[in-house]
Amino acid sequence: MTDELSIRVERSFRNIAPESWSKLAGASRTGSVLPYNPFVSHAFLSSLEESGSATDKTGWLGSHLLLETDGGELLGAVAGYLKSHSQGEYVFDHGWADAFERAGGRYYPKLQCSIPFTPATGPRLLVAEGQDRSVLQPALAESLKEVTRQLGVSSAHITFLPEDEVSVFETDGYLHRTDQQFHFINEGYADHDAFLETLASRKRKALKKERRAAVEHGITIDWLTGSDLTEGIWDQFFTFYMDTGSRKWGRPYLTRKFYSLIGERMPDDILLVMAKREGRYIAGAINFIGGETLYGRHWGCIEDHPFLHFEVCYHQAIDFALSKGLKRVEAGAQGEHKLARGYLPVITHSAHYIGHQGLRRAVADYLKHEREQVEEMSEILTEHSPFRKGERQDI
Repeated sequence: MTDELSIRVERSFRNIAPESWSKLAGASRTGSVLPYNPFVSHAFLSSLEESGSATDKTGWLGSHLLLETDGGELLGAVAGYLKSHSQGEYVFDHGWADAFERAGGRYYPKLQCSIPFTPATGPRLLVAEGQDRSVLQPALAESLKEVTRQLGVSSAHITFLPEDEVSVFETDGYLHRTDQQFHFINEGYADHDAFLETLASRKRKALKKERRAAVEHGITIDWLTGSDLTEGIWDQFFTFYMDTGSRKWGRPYLTRKFYSLIGERMPDDILLVMAKREGRYIAGAINFIGGETLYGRHWGCIEDHPFLHFEVCYHQAIDFALSKGLKRVEAGAQGEHKLARGYLPVITHSAHYIGHQGLRRAVADYLKHEREQVEEMSEILTEHSPFRKGERQDI
């Protein structure tokens, strides 16, 4: 590679060619050294922007780092946003912001390198296929620090990054933070019954009873994907999303237009699990289908039924993943109730660059103790998993 490289900040995905972005590892289903991650695809990220879900008006001003040759070829990228708040991120730094501002500092805006409203692990230092990741990833990490300084913002935060990117950031002086989620790991099970056989007898019987109870009021479950995702279906699902989201967050993050756009641009990457009773849909969960992972995102309902949430969000996700040979189900943030349903504790990672030395020292000390607590809690929870002793492999 003889061309000179340069970094620029692009505000809008409208100005990034989809065919150029799709050459980044993990952003396309075809020809990638990394498993496909739908959330770093041009289709998903541009839909967030064009739908009005992640824009300057909602506190997500696009600030995407592009590493290019002097001929304009895209070799690397980081999807980033200037944030005027800390909502929709799932890695909480409200305490850091409050402490810094009480001390006279200005925490916001900050540079957030993540997928808006999406607590799912995926590549953050995106490098084009065929390029040297060992060279370009450190260049991107260092460029993030330089852009943070040039913009005059307090900090840069890279959240839900894969474990193999952690060392890149730590080597460049970023602070390492951990948290915990619950994932289902497919150990080669033929079907859901084969998975249940690995559980302790009492736990297995409880889950079978739970699944029967969830659908005992004449409820049936449909899997909708691809051409099934009509505008009428999206209207129904959006009603579920608005009802649950309004109660949970006060104001749901995603607009109705967002669902139309992803339904048009990436229908084969989407699975809706929909529950029907008396001829109409009453609940549903949206999942995204990656190269190796099913990503559960959010759910909603207009009728309350015992255990229906667990059936639609967790049990059906396992059924689908096993039917397609997927290796993992990531069922979103938090939720120790997932443990009893076969989802195991998994450590998640983020990296943080903080310009102010005093705040940096305070956060570094806090994170050291937090990492120890996360590790200890993960070990405790794993010991209380529903699996028979010796049945579960280490993650």
